[in-house]
Amino acid sequence: MGKAIPYGLYETAGNEGYVSVGVSHETAGFAVATISSWWEEVGKEKFPAARKIYITADGGGSNASRSRVWKFELQTFANETGLEVTVSHYPPGTSKWNKIEHRLFSYISINWRAKPLISLQVIIDLIASTTTEKGLKVKAKLDNTQYIKGRKISDEQLGKINLVKNDFHGEWNYTIRPNIV
Repeated sequence: MGKAIPYGLYETAGNEGYVSVGVSHETAGFAVATISSWWEEVGKEKFPAARKIYITADGGGSNASRSRVWKFELQTFANETGLEVTVSHYPPGTSKWNKIEHRLFSYISINWRAKPLISLQVIIDLIASTTTEKGLKVKAKLDNTQYIKGRKISDEQLGKINLVKNDFHGEWNYTIRPNIV
């Protein structure tokens, strides 16, 4: 029946989740496209005065702290939105403490337990119908984009990223500012 790759974000203050269900590959491009989609559909209306966005991310996978593509895509997002993007990665072996796992994806798993995931629409509907007693709300959408695996970012492209490392573990904590053109 094909692939269904959920990638999401969880907004702690509003107890709200946003999940894109991709059909090709879990890539940095897909991860940042989800953030961008959330910003366009939810974030900029909910936070109209925002000039910065703060992201906590796992240390590996599509949003790995060492991923050049992740940082390159975040730079593109920052340039397009004018937002300063601050990222804090969980250190290796600690991503189990990421709130998205306990406050979003665990409830999605409970919600679709014992239900046949027979189509993308069923998956999206089950994700979107996930709630908790504490008021969790989830928005889900399909992302049909075909993301390319194995993209490479050159040293020249990497050098154009307006990245400022934090004094504390700058390899895991950094800010990407929009490039002024």
